Amino acid sequence: MQHTVVEHMDRVTEDVVALTLRATAGDLAPWDPGAHIDLSLPNWLDRQYSLCGDPAERDAYRVAVRYDPLSRGGSEYVHRFLRPGRTLPVSLPRNHFPLVPAPGYLFLAGGIGITPLLPMLRAAVTAGIPSTLVYAGPSRHSMPFADELHRTYGDVVRIVETGRHGRPDLHALAATLPPGTLVYCCGPATMLAAAEAAFPAERLHAERFQPAVRSFGPDTAFEAVCARSGGAVAVPADESLLDALAHAGRPLPAGCREGICGSCEVTVLDGTPEHRDDIGAPEGRMFACVSRAVSPRLVLDL
Repeated sequence: MQHTVVEHMDRVTEDVVALTLRATAGDLAPWDPGAHIDLSLPNWLDRQYSLCGDPAERDAYRVAVRYDPLSRGGSEYVHRFLRPGRTLPVSLPRNHFPLVPAPGYLFLAGGIGITPLLPMLRAAVTAGIPSTLVYAGPSRHSMPFADELHRTYGDVVRIVETGRHGRPDLHALAATLPPGTLVYCCGPATMLAAAEAAFPAERLHAERFQPAVRSFGPDTAFEAVCARSGGAVAVPADESLLDALAHAGRPLPAGCREGICGSCEVTVLDGTPEHRDDIGAPEGRMFACVSRAVSPRLVLDL
């Protein structure tokens, strides 16, 4: 855990505030475009936000928070109660949405989905790699950083006000995509679904703020063996691995509890997990908040 202080709170749209989090001492952990951090808020909630500042600025992080009328307490606290000067613990950066080297990029953003793409676009343009950003939202004044992007990058950025012009034609963009160009998409579920329908899977990289709607077989009980600390934990059919471990006195970090942030990653030494996350668990890993087991027993590096 790292310690920061809220240095600035800049209202970039009516419902989006950008936070500058300055290190209380020394430098913060380095990060690459696509990374996110957990903010440990004073109301006992941990929430995940994409880093949208400059990775070269080592003593500060920048994130942007959109107010959600159906907030579970995170965005509401930031918008209504957080003030400059408040100390906030933050996690080390995690990156499940890295910018893969390519001869060109097409970035697709919808609303607050612009945040992880800001440092990606900066890195690509700085490196001289041909890039285009298509940024969609209901109206320009509701789209965070729209004016800043247009001033900085000019014709590299295409602003699409869906309230006036409709949604961007992703199939038309796919038809003119140069060879080797990768597509990075972050936005609402409707945009992600449209991108998945328009672009080849091997060229599309997407990040979700909410898990995709998918169906799995019935939950079954299994056993989790903790290899390092010893002992076995029974995981009932109606309880997650994350909660079963916590109830047994072996808690893991927990953020989203939806399989999209990666904070509860654990190494699997033996057995076959059933992956239910939206990240794509690496070989030999699983995310304990949503994933379960195919085998009756998992051996974990705990």
